[in-house]
Amino acid sequence: MRSFTDRVSEIDISGIRKMFEAAGTDSINLGLGEPDFPTPGHICDAAIDAIRSGHTKYTPGAGIPELRNVLSEKFLRDNNISVSPDEVMVTSGASEALHIAMQALVEPGDDVLVPDPGFVSYSALSQIAGGRVIGVPLVDLVLDPDVVAEHITQNTKVLIVNSPSNPCGSVQSRKEIQALSELAEDYDFTILSDEVYEFFIYEGEHASPAEFTDNAVTVNAASKTYSMTGWRLGYLAARMGYIEQFHKVHQYVQACANSVAQAAALAAITGSQDCVGDMRKAFKARRDILLKGLREMGVECPTPAGAFYAFPRVGDGDRIASELADRGVITVPGSAFGEHARDHIRISYATSESNIVRALERMRDFFM
Repeated sequence: MRSFTDRVSEIDISGIRKMFEAAGTDSINLGLGEPDFPTPGHICDAAIDAIRSGHTKYTPGAGIPELRNVLSEKFLRDNNISVSPDEVMVTSGASEALHIAMQALVEPGDDVLVPDPGFVSYSALSQIAGGRVIGVPLVDLVLDPDVVAEHITQNTKVLIVNSPSNPCGSVQSRKEIQALSELAEDYDFTILSDEVYEFFIYEGEHASPAEFTDNAVTVNAASKTYSMTGWRLGYLAARMGYIEQFHKVHQYVQACANSVAQAAALAAITGSQDCVGDMRKAFKARRDILLKGLREMGVECPTPAGAFYAFPRVGDGDRIASELADRGVITVPGSAFGEHARDHIRISYATSESNIVRALERMRDFFM
């Protein structure tokens, strides 16, 4: 029988994907984490122009210079991070950025601290790199610097931070981000900061670890911000010591990000940002409808400060998600995101208000 590596064969299929594939034709999908809005027209027009003008060949490995230039400006403007264009790398989605960072930073015997609950990729990518995953339980659904400190070992190489959070919808405070950055300095590990939801914050403010330490890799993407999930266009910023090593992995697994998607991302970042504000306003309205409905049923649910996920506490999350699926409402059991989330389910409100209202009606029959 064919033998496969333990680091891959021991990984399970994503719990999100399992629920998505189990959805019936009449199901209302509150499990998928992508905006339901179309990619804005000016972005699509830029992609079409790129195709027609022959911008369909390989690009420089790190990305086209024009895009890296505007991303450098974006990091300074939005995140107070000063990086040169050479310290920016364009990738095939944030997923590739996370993967190449883990491959360059982690080897067998290294420990990776991941939020628990946290996005499904973090543990899997750590294992694929050969690292040992150490789940850090959240306090009020955020990383508490004191708790993180308790989990640091002599082998800790990476701490993953995700704010706003998937699946929790929580937002780390500036004080917390600064304290986590000080830990990275004190113990000489790298913070891998996943910031793909940075523009969808309803309460609080966004802060980036790289504002406080050079021991940080900032990962972002056009996917959520501009409703470009299928375009697979991400990017990262870090000091040159990181970039030089990341590029070695990137050039062999990907060569370069999609040329047409890079042209589209350039238009997205340099064009009007009204589309982002419109989506944020819509997500907040949907969030409020969902929270009101859940609370009327007596379901305990913290108010998500960012992203587009609610993370209610429901008891046995596996059973509840399964029974809701039987009633035509797809959610994701909390167990998909870590051992400390088994009494939760994740609900995405990146769908229409009418879908949310219909789903709440079906859920009301179950919970009441």
